[in-house]
Amino acid sequence: MTIRVASPADAPAIVAMLARLADETGDGARFASTPDTVRAHGFGPAALFQTMIAEQDSHATGIALFFRHYSSTRGQPGVYVQDLWTAPDARGQGLGARLLAAVADHARRGWGACYMALTTHGHNDAARSFYARLGFTAQADDVPMALDGAGFAGLGTGSEAVA
Repeated sequence: MTIRVASPADAPAIVAMLARLADETGDGARFASTPDTVRAHGFGPAALFQTMIAEQDSHATGIALFFRHYSSTRGQPGVYVQDLWTAPDARGQGLGARLLAAVADHARRGWGACYMALTTHGHNDAARSFYARLGFTAQADDVPMALDGAGFAGLGTGSEAVA
């Protein structure tokens, strides 16, 4: 098993694994990433995210999609793991932990990250148990919220917009 930073040529494999994750978490109907969007947003000088890929015999078996994060409370840079997925036949063998360790090492060396943050689906008890075994803790005062669609499109389009 090898773990490496993804390249643009990996975009189809990245999308395939993210699609499987979306199906497993119940987000399949909302999943809209394509190889083109992954290449456009995940590579180059203005990349919005990076990806680690786990491979066995040149077959992608796991993924961690992550990006830089900053905590004003901690006063330190960190890394946010947006997506972590391993193939069902690779689960229970430590691959998820190895992917997270590779991300942590990359982020420490790359931008001095001092912590890792992530969010789990509320109904994903197995994921919460996995992260708890690694030492992750829920932040009781944090409530993830999102604004998308028409709400996001309308935000900042009025006179209160800042140039």
